[in-house]
Amino acid sequence: MSEALRGLAEDARVWVRRGGEPAKGGRCVVYWMERAQRGVDNHALDLAVRVGNTLGLPVVVLFAARADSAGASARHGAFLARGLRDVEEALGERGVGFVVRGGGPVEAVERFVAEARAAMVVGDENPLRAWEGWRRELARRVAIPFWTVDADVVVPSRLMERAQYAARTIRPRLYRVLPEFLVGFENPRAEREWKRPRGMRVERLEAMRLDRVGVDCGAGPVEAWVGGTGAGMKRLKLFTSRLLKNYERDRNRPEVDGTSALSPYLRFGHVGPVTIALAVEAAVRRDASLKPARDAYFNELIVWRELAVNFVRYDARYDSTACAEAWAKKTIGEHARDERERLYSLGELERGETHDDLWNAAQRQMVRHGWMHNVMRMYWAKKILEWTPSVRVAMKRAIYLNDRYELDGRDPNGYAGIAWSMVGKFDRAWGERAVFG
Repeated sequence: MSEALRGLAEDARVWVRRGGEPAKGGRCVVYWMERAQRGVDNHALDLAVRVGNTLGLPVVVLFAARADSAGASARHGAFLARGLRDVEEALGERGVGFVVRGGGPVEAVERFVAEARAAMVVGDENPLRAWEGWRRELARRVAIPFWTVDADVVVPSRLMERAQYAARTIRPRLYRVLPEFLVGFENPRAEREWKRPRGMRVERLEAMRLDRVGVDCGAGPVEAWVGGTGAGMKRLKLFTSRLLKNYERDRNRPEVDGTSALSPYLRFGHVGPVTIALAVEAAVRRDASLKPARDAYFNELIVWRELAVNFVRYDARYDSTACAEAWAKKTIGEHARDERERLYSLGELERGETHDDLWNAAQRQMVRHGWMHNVMRMYWAKKILEWTPSVRVAMKRAIYLNDRYELDGRDPNGYAGIAWSMVGKFDRAWGERAVFG
């Protein structure tokens, strides 16, 4: 491996899934885009372009359309599809090719790598169980180098080295190295343009109908949200220019628009956390009075979000009660037979048909609009526990509802939030009470 490539591989964001020399006679570098669905401010794409320029090869992005469909609903597909239009446009401006394929993710990537005669493959890091499994399988199947890039955290996950117990343990570790990684993007352009080989199958993005292919159509698209980097950046501008100043006060008021509301764009990688953090820092430079609001927001964007990523990376039991700490398991077990004052079926919960108008409103906001206000999510989860026969069933139901209806579902933040609310993950023991322990 050349010194230039070795230097790229040593970046803290890079995971070498399969090493070795780039394939001799390779005609391109393939970037398998999955978690970071954006054509700008993308560490993984930037790495692929730098590798391509180093090797004197063009770069082509492959989006395997089914690679994001594990548990997805039609609203997720529609949001995703709108975002891919922005990706296609941005890649064209950077001289990078773009191909969308259907089918299983590993098979789609493996076939495309062979058809395109790739010298090597670059991909996104994603710690969720199914997605991590795809990466390991692809590393076993391909005979060329395969690197993945931690593009959707501010501080590379590997620097945490092990599971962190709570926000108080991860916060100093993150902030100690934050200045090293909170830097702007160069967005390099590919020096050689990729040209589709004659006879290569290409599926037009408009024809893919990602809101209908292999997904749950019971939760349909929502008008309240428009996917894509453009829409995400528009929301970010609104947040930094108008909402940030009152963030400390308004973020806990579900009746007003006082949060960043960027979680769906983070979930699909339409806007990355570094871009968001840099925009907030720029706002503080313009107005120093925003520093307390910045600190409060960074605690959510960086500390709690990256604690969730750390949780999912190091604990494969993240979506079950088995993830609870020993003290929590003990007290939950002691109260397992406590009588519930009310029990609701999954259908009643899903339809928001409980005696609690506040809970019903939060549930219906999620079902109808694809998002629930942050301050309501703990209350929502804890009430499900209170109205369900067991913690195990409650956690299963909460994850089902969250992942089906929330645009930011199927994400480490969701699993961490439910585990926190129901089994005390990242928390400590409080006063004892029935059902909860």
